[in-house]
Amino acid sequence: MVDKLVNSEANARRIQMVENCFGTSGQPLFLPGRVLVGEGVLTKMCRKRPKARQFFLFNDILVYGNIVIGKKKYNKQHLIPLEEVQLQALEDNGQYRNGWLIRTATKSFAVYAATQTEKQEWMAHINKCIEDLLRKSGKKPVETHAAVWVPDSEATICMHCKKTQFTMINRRLQRQFAGKQLLRGFRIHGIHHCRNCGAVVCGPCSSKKFILPGQSNKPLRVCLDCYDNLTSMKRDGNKAQTGNNNKPANSTESSGEDDSGDDEETLKDNVTHDEHL
Repeated sequence: MVDKLVNSEANARRIQMVENCFGTSGQPLFLPGRVLVGEGVLTKMCRKRPKARQFFLFNDILVYGNIVIGKKKYNKQHLIPLEEVQLQALEDNGQYRNGWLIRTATKSFAVYAATQTEKQEWMAHINKCIEDLLRKSGKKPVETHAAVWVPDSEATICMHCKKTQFTMINRRLQRQFAGKQLLRGFRIHGIHHCRNCGAVVCGPCSSKKFILPGQSNKPLRVCLDCYDNLTSMKRDGNKAQTGNNNKPANSTESSGEDDSGDDEETLKDNVTHDEHL
């Protein structure tokens, strides 16, 4: 079916309609060989609460955006290359039903469909597109994925120190005065997410930063536990590398791993209250 639509006028018109709905806020979507496979509204688990988002599945990318006017206007367009995507089905949990994880190296999040049938169809079509892409390109699936952030609403206290409380009152104060010294000995600490494990943590428990390959080429905020683990792993890796470098020149073993150098800055950590759309 996809191959039949590649050069069809109907496919070109459908893609043009999607571009028009995003307007100047979106990127051009038409490319030779690109096919719009399907579209629909899914509920995306955002940082603060679940929100409806319009999704478009192409044979090579997944596109989603905020709904301004249903079927007419969208903004905040996001493009995800399907070659980087891995899906993981979620068990139903209370009000959260028919969900699955969309995992990539730079960003991972949960989405929910209206019905079980819709969930199965979305996952089947996405996986089929991924399989076709990997088969044609000869690439291997991405093995490292970004952590899924724990929603703010699911954490009433810092998940690291178990002391700092995230009540409704101090959440409002934190958004307004995060990091500012108000009275002597009293400071409002911001609510943050560890970029490595996704935990909700307070400012003092996420004061460290570490470079996470795949997410950014700049150091990102991580919790103290992850910082200790990451620095320990890096230290052990450096020791192993030093050992390899000391081997004789005629050694047949590799002296180290090849670095791809294709890190991208996808998350910005220059605000006190993190944004994760």
